[in-house]
Amino acid sequence: MKILICPLNWGLGHATRCIPLIRKLMNEGHELVISADGFPLELLKQQFPSLRFIELPSYRIRYSSGKSQVLAMLRNVPTIAFGVFKEHRWLHKLLKTENFDQIISDNRFGLWNKGINSVYITHQLMIKMPVTLKFLEPIAWYFHRAFILKYNVCWIPDDEGEDNLSGDLSHFYPFPHNYKFVGILSRFQGMENIPANTDFEVVAIVSGIEPQRTIFEEQIIERFKNSDKKVLILRGKPLKKTETEELGNITLISHLEDKALAAALKGATKIICRSGYSSIMDLKTLNCLDKTELSPTPGQTEQEYLYSIHRKL
Repeated sequence: MKILICPLNWGLGHATRCIPLIRKLMNEGHELVISADGFPLELLKQQFPSLRFIELPSYRIRYSSGKSQVLAMLRNVPTIAFGVFKEHRWLHKLLKTENFDQIISDNRFGLWNKGINSVYITHQLMIKMPVTLKFLEPIAWYFHRAFILKYNVCWIPDDEGEDNLSGDLSHFYPFPHNYKFVGILSRFQGMENIPANTDFEVVAIVSGIEPQRTIFEEQIIERFKNSDKKVLILRGKPLKKTETEELGNITLISHLEDKALAAALKGATKIICRSGYSSIMDLKTLNCLDKTELSPTPGQTEQEYLYSIHRKL
């Protein structure tokens, strides 16, 4: 089959959880085309240099620098709506010149087509709202469900039973009729027994949307700059050429390939990262969740909820 795969550019998590899926489809002999932009596009190009890539602009979301994202997200609603319209139109034009047997969209609302098997990936059937807007949760769920039902199937990267990672995000409201639980999707699957690299006591993974990504990085540097611990900070920037910077006991690196990162995470005595769902799946796969200090992006309600159910430190 010829398959188009389109992860959302909202940090790196949507792209990283597509990695095991892409590996599986490649091993099965399918022809794959990847559409993304920004760091997710660069990451997947590094992972799969033999594949074909098409740049597809993202929704251009930007967070507030404060502790609440309510006003920022409300301001972003028209941007997201226009982005969905544009990507649906983009797909319509693409299909006039190319034939695909399947489209796989990771949390991009507009990449469905009635004539092609269309797959939507999300762990967030329920969209968590801040306390002041809690009354809007059923409405947000209704609208999200309407988009989900435009697709042939909705893949949920989690387990269906009580022993799951997403909690209420996937299990609170009734499932849409086209749902399918596909289990955890982690780029570290198959690396569970990789030897640990003990060069760094603390490994911090910085990720997410600006300006909160940079704020998080600066907070970690400030916290450990006078420490005697060796600290590695992954900056979540998969550039064409890896950049490394030394600040005393702290090493900052733009990106690490999967095996090197898995080894560093296994060897660390402490891990610090955002409580994004893909990060939680990765840490669970490596059996590293118990030594991880999760830090939700301020005002990001999904991460705040995941932090509340998974925090260990």
